[in-house]
Amino acid sequence: MKKSVGRAVIEVGFIIFLFYSNLLMFCLYLRHHPGASKRIFSLQLCRISEPRSIIILNSMVRDGYIYAAGCLLASVIVGLLASWPSAVPVLLFGAFFLWFFRDPEREIPTIPGAVVSPGDGKVTDVSVVTSDGISRQRISIFLSVFDVHVNRSPIAGVIRDVRYQRGKFLNAMAANSAEENEQNIVTVDREGRTVIFKQIAGLIARRIVFNFKVGDHLACGQRVGLIKFGSRVDVLVDRDAAIRVKVGDRVRGGATLLAVLPATPIAQPIHAGRAGEREAD
Repeated sequence: MKKSVGRAVIEVGFIIFLFYSNLLMFCLYLRHHPGASKRIFSLQLCRISEPRSIIILNSMVRDGYIYAAGCLLASVIVGLLASWPSAVPVLLFGAFFLWFFRDPEREIPTIPGAVVSPGDGKVTDVSVVTSDGISRQRISIFLSVFDVHVNRSPIAGVIRDVRYQRGKFLNAMAANSAEENEQNIVTVDREGRTVIFKQIAGLIARRIVFNFKVGDHLACGQRVGLIKFGSRVDVLVDRDAAIRVKVGDRVRGGATLLAVLPATPIAQPIHAGRAGEREAD
């Protein structure tokens, strides 16, 4: 009887410890991030000074809290049914989810014609491909499970097309994954220029999230979705774009400049009166 009571007291104490330790972590976050309580799960775009702006995001994607809460609940159940040491791996798994779904602040380049990386990772390919009958330059980026998986818009513009393509779940580093894997293809237009970016599922990644629709306006570097867990993103730009990265480079979503689009020339109208004067001369 005494042993049962003692065990119950230990179990209750452990649950209280878990609750207050998580509460303490949340309070510390609010203390070191002024105004965070007003912007949790929200997106803010702030200007700081030219020629750069900073996109401030909540430091954690909502999914991270959901997965972590599930692991916390599971650890309590495991601890009650088995032993508390058995619950430690489940807690560590929850900590991994909190880390995986991190959403750090990023400084966005404001160079005219800037094309920024839609995700964190390693550049695995820079080549010329044909897309919808048009020759374009393609930059491929592989995201491992250790990279930030929040995706951002490579340019500012209007979404002209969003197409979800069902497919396979091949290794995202394979060359044929760009065409055969399940993916979300987004076309963004800005001042006569078109940039296409793809969210491509991988061997482990099984879910692609995109939060916008055709006609929506995007800011350069704006958060648009994510891919779970480990994946690939491709960016397709015009042939005359100046590529700023090479294979093997590490890039950061919204912060690394992938390419620069040349300014679109504006056609100058010919006035009939002036043309007549030249003919008369």
